[in-house]
Amino acid sequence: MSRSEQRQRTGWLPAIRCFEEEEARVREKAHDCGMSVGQFMLSAALKRQTRSKIDSHVINELRRLGGLQKHLFTKGNGVLSKEYANVLVEITEAIKRIDC
Repeated sequence: MSRSEQRQRTGWLPAIRCFEEEEARVREKAHDCGMSVGQFMLSAALKRQTRSKIDSHVINELRRLGGLQKHLFTKGNGVLSKEYANVLVEITEAIKRIDC
């Protein structure tokens, strides 16, 4: 955002109240997207697309590891299947969190 565009913004939105967990999650997502909390909240409210600044290589590596984990899960014949399933869930959640 250029300085002149920033100076044209004269409106002010009041602070919002939220739970600590919500605050932490919003701050984390804003950080992942390389934005301030205010910029992130405004973008979200106006349904603008936000993009994570985290390298797509990280997402691809997580997907690769998930594929390997799934392979071990199917080859394990039930041995440690609960543990494999838990790891797959965690990998999937990590990908979702990264992919703003």
